[in-house]
Amino acid sequence: MTYESSDRASGPTRRAALAGLVGGAGAALAAGCTPSGASTAAAPTPSRTASPSAPAGDPTPGVMTLFKDPAFNFSGLLALGASGYGAGEVGEVLTTVNAINKAGLSAQTYTETFKKLGDQLMEAPQGSKPEAQTTRFRVLRAAQYYGQALFFVLGSDDPGSEEQLYKAGRGAWDKFCELCDPAPVTVKVPYGKTPLPVWFFRPNDSDERRPTVILTNGSDGQNVDMWTYGVSAALERGWNALVYDGPGQGQLLFVDQVVFTPRWETVVTPLLDWLAARPDVDMGKIALTGLSMGGNLAPRAAAFENRIAALVAMPGTLSSWLGFPPEIREILTPDKEETNNIWNKKVVPELPPSAAATMKKRIEPFSVPAMLDAREGKMFTDFYTPAKLIESLDITNVVSRIKMPTLVLDYDDEQFYPGQPRQMFDKLTAPKDYVKLTKATGAQLHCSPMAPQQHCAVVFDWLQGKLSGS
Repeated sequence: MTYESSDRASGPTRRAALAGLVGGAGAALAAGCTPSGASTAAAPTPSRTASPSAPAGDPTPGVMTLFKDPAFNFSGLLALGASGYGAGEVGEVLTTVNAINKAGLSAQTYTETFKKLGDQLMEAPQGSKPEAQTTRFRVLRAAQYYGQALFFVLGSDDPGSEEQLYKAGRGAWDKFCELCDPAPVTVKVPYGKTPLPVWFFRPNDSDERRPTVILTNGSDGQNVDMWTYGVSAALERGWNALVYDGPGQGQLLFVDQVVFTPRWETVVTPLLDWLAARPDVDMGKIALTGLSMGGNLAPRAAAFENRIAALVAMPGTLSSWLGFPPEIREILTPDKEETNNIWNKKVVPELPPSAAATMKKRIEPFSVPAMLDAREGKMFTDFYTPAKLIESLDITNVVSRIKMPTLVLDYDDEQFYPGQPRQMFDKLTAPKDYVKLTKATGAQLHCSPMAPQQHCAVVFDWLQGKLSGS
């Protein structure tokens, strides 16, 4: 782990110019559009040794190989890493991995095998009457495994089951919450025409005013990820933790069909208004975190909301659009008709099935027509509209408005937003810290899927220091 603190910002480094031809889009997708929305990690002391060497070109150097395909491997590592907080079980995950590999790795085998495991855990063990705590963590793991299946369902034989599969995972999550003691407060906070589902976790049901962390998910994470990457750690430290689905996430995407907004402050402000009315919230100690693409959303909100006392970007992300390979970004031209002609006539016919499924997954949070087409097994035809929405998420010009102390996380071998965390850190004018989580402790890759406990230690140690009042 590397750690840096600074009160001054230097100019951001320049990204290389866009390069590549449209004809390379399929290969670029296969290499660069693997799952995002995961978890972070860091060691409490700087590391000295590098990870074991990996073959040249290995997309996951030094990482445990569950699947040869890096997209499936990354997702599987998330489930494995979640075991540290009870949101997975090492034996269950590895047994499922073996079953998938034996059947032949594909979106179909991955989806159906993890779904089957989720279904099994939602039922009582044969010949047993589990008590509430056993059931609570069985259904939490079920939520994890349904989430694993959900991520790849658009590439399976039954893409139309996406909403049903989401609801299975949501049902498992809600059952878990019901069995917590105390159970989280569940409300719907007003937001436009579609309210935001909120789960407000507390260490106890007293009215003691406590620090509170608002946990912001990424573009494809599920509620169970927020348990692993913040809720459990917050409760252990006597904090409140607020989990929510924003536009483009969870219920708002899969059921209500509301896509992302570039004005994330309009999402966070109603949450803060709701918290301000509670007797058990210390409004002087509100932290906001953003995981994966949330590392773009949370800083955007913080730039316009002065009630946030501390911000954590995991990783810091200036432009979500730059998370797409250059060969994909180059499809977007100033003209909608020209862009869509390139997409439909030159790119789509060249996409292999795996890359096509990945594009459907990456685009659906930004386009309801694209999501509905994908559920029917079809490729969307309007690339221009969602691409412009993703492009509009750029926060380069608003980062300087952030005034509260900010922690920017980065990762060895960051595969989605390389270079962007450092660029965000350099542009910040607020009190700031930069931590790079390293392969020396198994914390490499986007959001450190193998080391969520390290992640939570780093994040909450930093937050405690900033909000302790000392």
